[in-house]
Amino acid sequence: MAGSPTARRRRLAIELKKLREDGRLTCNQVGLALDWSGSKVNRLETGQGRVQPSDIDALCRFYETPDELRELLKSLAKDSKTKGWWHAHGDAVPAWFSVYVGLEQAASSLHTYQGEFVPGLLQTAEYTSELCRASAEQTEDEIHRLVEVRQRRQDLLIEASPPDLWAVIHQSALVHIVGNRHVMARQLEHMLAVVTLTNVTVQILPYDAGAYPATGPFTVLGFPERGDPDVVYREGLSDSVYLEEPSDVALYTKAFDHLRALALSPQRSASLIRRTMEEHSR
Repeated sequence: MAGSPTARRRRLAIELKKLREDGRLTCNQVGLALDWSGSKVNRLETGQGRVQPSDIDALCRFYETPDELRELLKSLAKDSKTKGWWHAHGDAVPAWFSVYVGLEQAASSLHTYQGEFVPGLLQTAEYTSELCRASAEQTEDEIHRLVEVRQRRQDLLIEASPPDLWAVIHQSALVHIVGNRHVMARQLEHMLAVVTLTNVTVQILPYDAGAYPATGPFTVLGFPERGDPDVVYREGLSDSVYLEEPSDVALYTKAFDHLRALALSPQRSASLIRRTMEEHSR
């Protein structure tokens, strides 16, 4: 079981929903049988709010679950209440982004497309600082904490069992100057170092790639546990969207496959990154 409390909360919700659907029951029917509201059952199945041990006991008795599954569900409920490392950074990780960080920590694969900027997991601290200064009015202390969180997130790429990161980045992100040319040169040098990791693949979508799916930046997260569906994440300025419907996930997975088919090979991408880095260094 993945170590992220977010992943455990999601796993618990998936299992509870499966138990209800296997019994061909609605949320209202389960709620009526347990003297709950149907909305409470729905909240438990969508990972909203805290799950009490008494809730798990009541559901397990109602569904007549085997002892082994009952213990698993109780363990998931207990572990989902723990705090991830990102919670210690307070408002540097807003609630809407905290969910993503938790899922990212548990993912076995991350397929991301970025059209304007270098993906967060590949950014240098200097590059991140410049982005933070441009996005909103923040104090230097707030910027420092934001940078610290983003750098800490990158640790997962060098863990014992790291996720496979596959990034498709539009060429404009290499040319677009964030900060100044020296910042960009160091950023691209860092990318060249990171792509030497066996679990990291970077492809550049060149200007002359032709037409491709019209979409903003997104990430498709895959998970190691059987039964954990992929999630599509899209981020805005002040909120985020998580898509889990199979049709939505399939659409974005197809779009990502199209984008990487149009992009340069990893070898040619590295050459382009190096040439652009040298241009910024002049």
